[in-house]
Amino acid sequence: QVRLVESGGGTVQAGGSLRLSCVASGSISEIYDMSWHRQAPGKQRDLVAYITAGGRTFSADSVLGRFTISRDNARKTVALEMNSLKPEDTGVYYCSADVQTADRVHSPYWGQGTQVTVSS
Repeated sequence: QVRLVESGGGTVQAGGSLRLSCVASGSISEIYDMSWHRQAPGKQRDLVAYITAGGRTFSADSVLGRFTISRDNARKTVALEMNSLKPEDTGVYYCSADVQTADRVHSPYWGQGTQVTVSS
């Protein structure tokens, strides 16, 4: 099975920083796009940033210039460096990956989520 596990969440004061990471494991043949989404209380899950296998990135306007997504293909990890955090960044952050498994099945996978709380 394929699993994604996030870490690095926590509670910080507004203006602070956090670094989230996510490790993929299992019967993985290839990982295409990797991404971070977040779900604020009472809101839908929204895209924060994504990164392609070749390293091209996209960030949502709300985090542009503050968050940076990166990946390490050898370690099968994706990270999200979060700076200048605002209370509105509060939510559960989920990593995801488009994975081709060893048996050549191509499917999206999601982590369990990690809580980020930014205090005023």
